[in-house]
Amino acid sequence: MITDDEFLRISVYMKQNYGIDLSQKKVIINGRLENYLRKGGWNTCTDYLDALKKDNTGQLEKILVNLLTTNHTYFMREFEHFDFFRKNVLPWLKAKESANRNLRIWCGAASTGEEPYTIAMVLADFFGLERNHWDTKILATDISTKVLKQAVAGVYSAEQLKNLPANWKKHFFKPVAGGEQYIVTDELKKEVLFRQFNLMHPFPFKRKMHTVFLRNVMIYFDEDTKRQLLRKVYDFLEPGGYLFVGTTETIDRNNVPFQIVYPSIFRKKEGND
Repeated sequence: MITDDEFLRISVYMKQNYGIDLSQKKVIINGRLENYLRKGGWNTCTDYLDALKKDNTGQLEKILVNLLTTNHTYFMREFEHFDFFRKNVLPWLKAKESANRNLRIWCGAASTGEEPYTIAMVLADFFGLERNHWDTKILATDISTKVLKQAVAGVYSAEQLKNLPANWKKHFFKPVAGGEQYIVTDELKKEVLFRQFNLMHPFPFKRKMHTVFLRNVMIYFDEDTKRQLLRKVYDFLEPGGYLFVGTTETIDRNNVPFQIVYPSIFRKKEGND
């Protein structure tokens, strides 16, 4: 069992470095670290944290983040967002970007890949045969290297694909392991660029985004961290750009000037710099 001091050390470390508020999660932290510490031969959590502080390779930090971050996702989650994206956002983007045909879409909580692959399938459906004439690649980031490894592999069980339309499953997935599992086709994989990224770090984008999916990640942040993150997102959105958050998440629009379009769908004013 980790002590109160060790718990405080961990929660402060995660808050300062990743914006993640674990101050009420002692039982979860203890449960996820206990086996790891025992298997790793650490006598106490303090010994592990001291080693983490001295580790210049970053490996211990990577393991801690993988252990303490929650990644719950599935295909077609909150599908009303993808429906709105297809019916409202993409026609606007197609007209707006008809000259250079370059869409900039960022999925900021990619997890094991279900969300960005769903976005890619919506794009493929919308553009059809025109897709080869457009740059529709999606940037998909997550803090956890563990889930990103799964996302890049793109292997899912038949159960995980049960909610997908039959034509998507047939076109974008190939059966492996006797039909018990499916792998994302190379055609779809090349449409998603997976990268590890900490949302607390300065955004590295050279150009502003047209659409940002930041769904079900801000539930782990306190209000001040949320406000700072949303301000950065707003600044890095093109005028008229859209932000999708989780359906249970809220935005304080007194601090960030998004227009509400639909519950959990927000937009930057057109004409804003």
